[in-house]
Order: sequence, then C-alpha cells, then structure tokens
Amino acid sequence: MADFEQAHAAWIRSHLERRSGERRGRLERGHQHGELSFLRNVWWPLYGNFDHLHPEYEVLDWRGRSYFADFAWLPGALKVVYEIKGFGPHVRDMDRKGYCDELNRETFLQTLGMRVVSFAYDDVAQRPELCRNLLSILHGRYRFGSGTGDSSSRAEKEILLLAYRLARPIRPKDVHDELGLNHRTAVRHLKTLCEKGLLRPLPCGSGAKVLRYGLAKPGLDELVW
Repeated sequence: MADFEQAHAAWIRSHLERRSGERRGRLERGHQHGELSFLRNVWWPLYGNFDHLHPEYEVLDWRGRSYFADFAWLPGALKVVYEIKGFGPHVRDMDRKGYCDELNRETFLQTLGMRVVSFAYDDVAQRPELCRNLLSILHGRYRFGSGTGDSSSRAEKEILLLAYRLARPIRPKDVHDELGLNHRTAVRHLKTLCEKGLLRPLPCGSGAKVLRYGLAKPGLDELVW
C-alpha cells in the first residue's frame, strides 16, 4: 500500500496548504482512524486516486452553524457527502437531542442538493467489499446518466435496479415509463437478463405468454458498475 500512503499524504498536504483557521484545525484533528480506513479499504481500491474528494468538508446546518462532513465528493455539479459512523459515538453514546440534530442536519443537506451517504465503521473495517460494491453501484447511477460505458450493460443494470425499487414483477411498460426505452428494446433487455439468470419469466396463467419478470438472483454482484 505504499502508493496509497504516498498519495494520501500528498492529498492531505494539498488540502492543509489551502486551509487556515478552524478549517485547517478540523482537518488536522478530525481525519482519524475511521476516515483513513474508508479511504484505504473502500475508496482507494475502487479508484486509485482522490480526485474531487474533499476531507472534513465544511457546510452550514439549518441553524447556520458550521458542520464538517467526513468527506464530500464534488465532481462538477454533483455533490455527495460521505459519513463514516461508529456505533459508539453515533448510537450508543448519543443522547436524544444529538440524534435529532444528526437526522435534521442530514435532511437539511439534502435540501441543499447534497446526497448524504453513511457507512458503518464496522463494515468499513470488516466488510469493505460490501462498501465498495455499494459505492460502485451508487456512482454507476451517475455514469449511466452521463452516457459513458457500454449502453446495453448500463441499461440492463438500470432495469435490475428498477426491479428492486418496484418490489414486484417488472413489465416492459415499467421499463418504458421509468427509463424511456421503447417496448421492443425493453423486451430485448428483459429476455437477455433472463438468459443471464438474473431475471425469470413469469408466464400468464397456463399460457406461455410472458408479460412480467421477477428477480431470479437477488444480490449485489450483478449490480456493480
């Protein structure tokens, strides 16, 4: 992990050089074991860089008070805040007011156009592959909108995600309404997903006609981008 250590040190140094006062002090004090574990175990294995990622990112809460998020990812207009939450400080040792303030702050950040994503410290430390998969799926949604990558693969993954969101058998009409694909293209992707063993056709009654498709193999592996 020598590359990680060198890149991380240079990244932190570059942010320290651009900060002063409490913003600098917060980075010096706040970038601790949980945040470092997230970078080492989750972010770096996925991306191998820290492009557009900001540590201890300052925002104001609904009361006008400064709040420092663990990380903010700011590639252009997109704004995603990442929090690494340990069970002790965020659950066991938190009083009712602190709990309310945390939820209100996250809701307020959403109103500012920031997507808030939280990872449990235990998962970051003990199950980083799950965190990497979830993060990859999340970022893949943004890449889908950008038009990068293989269009068929992206469409199939969006259809799988839609099947999860609907929580019921998916129809070609659902694909058309939600993703804007025409009926023939929707059916083609649905059949391809069946051939891959990810969906299963659900014939209507005793006939052979298929109008709906159900999830055949729930899991994250096929959703990772």
